[in-house]
This record gives sequence, C-alpha cells and structure tokens, in this order.
Amino acid sequence: MRPAAVLLDFGGVLADAPFRADPPEVVLRLYNLIQGAISPGRIQKSLIDGAAAYTAWRDEDQPDEMPQPEVWERFVIAGWPPMAQARVRGAISRLSYDWAWREGWALRRGIPEFLLAAVDAGIPLGVVSNTLSGAAHRDFLAKAGVGRHFAVQIYSDEAGVRKPNPQMIWNATDALGVSPAACWFVGDSRRRDIACARRADIGTAILMPSGRADTGGDHPEPDVTVTDGLALRDLLFSVRD
Repeated sequence: MRPAAVLLDFGGVLADAPFRADPPEVVLRLYNLIQGAISPGRIQKSLIDGAAAYTAWRDEDQPDEMPQPEVWERFVIAGWPPMAQARVRGAISRLSYDWAWREGWALRRGIPEFLLAAVDAGIPLGVVSNTLSGAAHRDFLAKAGVGRHFAVQIYSDEAGVRKPNPQMIWNATDALGVSPAACWFVGDSRRRDIACARRADIGTAILMPSGRADTGGDHPEPDVTVTDGLALRDLLFSVRD
C-alpha cells in the first residue's frame, strides 16, 4: 500500500563515504585549542582509539545515546592534562560536529530521484539516524540540495536515544502525525534498522545494503530489499493508493 510517510537512515542509505582516518584539520584544531599541551601524534592516537572504543560501545546496541561530553571524556581525553581537558570541554559541540563530518559524503545512487518522486506524490519524508552530531548530517543534506525535502529529521544525539530503540522512529511518526504501521522505514542494517522497525511496528521494513556487515547473532529480516535509491523509487511507483 501507499505509505503515509517514508523514514530513511542517513549513513548507508541517504549518503555514504569511504572510510578515512580522522582528518588532519581536527588534530590541528585540537592541538591549537589545547595550546600544544600534548603532541599531534598523541591527539591522533586518542581520536583513533576513541573512535574504536565508541564503536565497540555502540555495537552493544545501547538503547540510549551517550551525550557528546561523555563521549569525549570517556573515549578521547581521559588521561590528558587537566588544562587540555578543560579546553576541550568548552568546545564539545563544535568538535563533535567536526569529528562526525565526512568530506567524502555523497548521496547514494538514485536518492535524489526517489526523494523527488516521494515529494511529487505528496508523501512526507523523515530522517532517523544514529550519530554523534545531527547538525553535521543536517548541514550535509542542505548542502546537497535535498534537506528541504524532509519534514522531520531525528538524530540520536538530539533525541537521547539510539536505534534499535523504537523511540527514534516514534519521535518521527509523532512529529508527522502518522501511524508507524502506515509507514516505510529504510535502513542499511538488519541489526539496528530492521530491528528498530520491527520494535516500532513499522508497516514495511526495507533494507538497502551498503556493504556494512551486521555482526553477531540472528537479526530480523526485511520485508523488501532494494539495491539503491532508483530501486526504492521503482518500489514506490509500484504501490497502489
């Protein structure tokens, strides 16, 4: 049936980027911020080790998002000199934005075409994404020229919860004034996205694989699997009112 709204994950669905180490500009910004209290090499190692530790924490499928200050305190700046820690604490929001941003982000194939098809059909769109900085994702979508298509954007750092917690989806459906059972949800992970859709009682759970592997255990299967945004657009064209 025609969806009352379509909700989409950000990374792996709307956009993706090749893996990259933390950019030198973030290391340099931290080095200048803390007035050279520790070396650039140690800063780089702290970011690399911190990202790995944060990823391991996220892979436990935590229901609540860790606040930005706690991420930095727990995974990055622990053991830094007190002055350096204090300076980082005063710039957490901007640093989190810079750490989350990817210069290599690009819209996935067919996503602009799908978004235009949904808008032309009068179907509301929403973003539901786990991230350290929703502001970075929101700014990328605006820069890519598609941000205006979304009636709501729900990000875990702002919501305080993270997928597979169904509250992420319910925040979006509540904002749109629609029933989850009448919506589609599109994600690239069985473990987080399809599991979240099932827990939220979404009408149609759609998997758009991105190449990221789902680790550990059995995970729920989607109702439909599509290869990219063009296939998602074709699926939308195939449904009846």
